[in-house]
Amino acid sequence: MPEFSRFYGLTIRMYYDEHPPPHFDVSYQGVRAVVGIETLELLRGNLPRRAMVLAVEWALAHRNELRQNWSRIESGEQLVAIAPLD
Repeated sequence: MPEFSRFYGLTIRMYYDEHPPPHFDVSYQGVRAVVGIETLELLRGNLPRRAMVLAVEWALAHRNELRQNWSRIESGEQLVAIAPLD
């Protein structure tokens, strides 16, 4: 289950064959971006400004859970769902 959160049209995923630095993928209306967990910087891709703001706001609220999911990915464990942005 690489998808673990969905809100306001954004889909958040992590994939099992990923590499450092810790990050998550965001998809929005056919566009995909990769965001670093620690820096919350755009590592690859592009998102509309509003979608990026929402993704970063969500990640700030759930950074520890994102770190835990990254550890699960590294251990080959199943991801845990993270609550959407309210």
